[in-house]
Amino acid sequence: MREGDRYEHLVYWSDEDQCYIGRCPELMGGGVHGDDPEEVFRHLRQVVDEWVRLSRQDGIPLPEPKHALA
Repeated sequence: MREGDRYEHLVYWSDEDQCYIGRCPELMGGGVHGDDPEEVFRHLRQVVDEWVRLSRQDGIPLPEPKHALA
């Protein structure tokens, strides 16, 4: 399992933007967008993995995932 997969990934259609939006609200305020929901999800996973990698590299603590089991 990829460490980034522990975090919630959201992909939804935006009427305002007329495209799919991908977000990981637990880690970042921004997101990714595109016309194909599966491609948006793949890109989102890449961005989240990079976010996790850079955070670890820079010694920045990551939040505990909301849905982590105790």
